[in-house]
Amino acid sequence: MGLGLTNQHVQRLRRLMGRRSARRDEGVLVVEGAVLLREAVAAGRRVEAQFVAPGVVAVAGAGEVHELDPGVIDKVTDTETPPGIVAIVEHRLGAIDDLAAASFVLVADAISDPGNLGTLMRSAEAAGVDAVVVTGGTVDTSSPKTVRASAGAVFHVPIVEVGSLDDVKRAGFTTYGTSSHRGADHHRVTYADRVAIVIGNEAHGIADDAPIDEWITIEHAGRAESLNAAMAGTLVVFEVARHRRGPSGTVTPS
Repeated sequence: MGLGLTNQHVQRLRRLMGRRSARRDEGVLVVEGAVLLREAVAAGRRVEAQFVAPGVVAVAGAGEVHELDPGVIDKVTDTETPPGIVAIVEHRLGAIDDLAAASFVLVADAISDPGNLGTLMRSAEAAGVDAVVVTGGTVDTSSPKTVRASAGAVFHVPIVEVGSLDDVKRAGFTTYGTSSHRGADHHRVTYADRVAIVIGNEAHGIADDAPIDEWITIEHAGRAESLNAAMAGTLVVFEVARHRRGPSGTVTPS
């Protein structure tokens, strides 16, 4: 049987859903739906509490269970079709020192759309990237839209926040900046032992004076000048993963 729900619970959920500063202060994110909550549990994340709509079965072993009255979940989530479960889950963030053993990272540099950031996380996990690095000016990694778009990857791939691309360079990575108008075809690049693939802002790209070692581009036909940031990042990280596997199909040692 679930625990009772107070007005304070509802107000807190609203605050955590809507305010980045509130999530930062508490070191948590809000997870919507049983599927994502199970991913958080599988990744070993601490679940503080889950709030369950009438008739919905709670996820076993995922914190305290609070039963919501009818219609309450509509007031705490911004999704068109409320998922039935909303949970408060620990959010883990790393620092630049955590990349000491990494050899392949994806850098989100001033990405502004939470859907793009979440999709980049999802693609990074699928391609075997060691970590997703987020520079200052990038949308919040704990945004509910980012969490949803990541399809659980936010719990499984390390997320590291840095001030700027200079921090990535100082950590010993060779930086490859994606561009719509310059650089070598990403299929024809010989990637270094420690690779940082940089995806820039959707509207402005990567700054011309950014510390980029090599510019790469995705050749394509048709009228489009460029690809969506998440799509471009997906194509490049899978190409790097293919390159690192080598002819034998196994990852080439760094």
